[in-house]
Amino acid sequence: QMRLVESGGGLVLAGGSLRLSCAASGRTYGSYAMGWFRQAPGKEREFVAAITRSGGNTVYRDSVKGRFTISRDNAKNTVYLQMNGLKPEDTAVYYCAASPLPIATVKADFGSWGQGTQVTVSS
Repeated sequence: QMRLVESGGGLVLAGGSLRLSCAASGRTYGSYAMGWFRQAPGKEREFVAAITRSGGNTVYRDSVKGRFTISRDNAKNTVYLQMNGLKPEDTAVYYCAASPLPIATVKADFGSWGQGTQVTVSS
């Protein structure tokens, strides 16, 4: 299992930007697809974005397409989520996760999770 540590969350005005980072431990980081999920108070944890092992393919939930970009640096064992044009409805705790599959969007397909970082967007 991999240890994941998120950072970069905070409070931002609507329309602003944040860049989340997720540092992974372990020499097998490059063997895992990576994903970002989020959970707002009282709601289920939902998929946000995912990226393949090589970084060559990505997938996003519809509501963040064109605003969020997932990327990874396998030399640094880090995955990023660049969030632009933030909206109040993006407010949530954001989690990164690792999957042994080529790519995944379902929670059950991710075996390692970080502790999360809070993102708050004020209107």
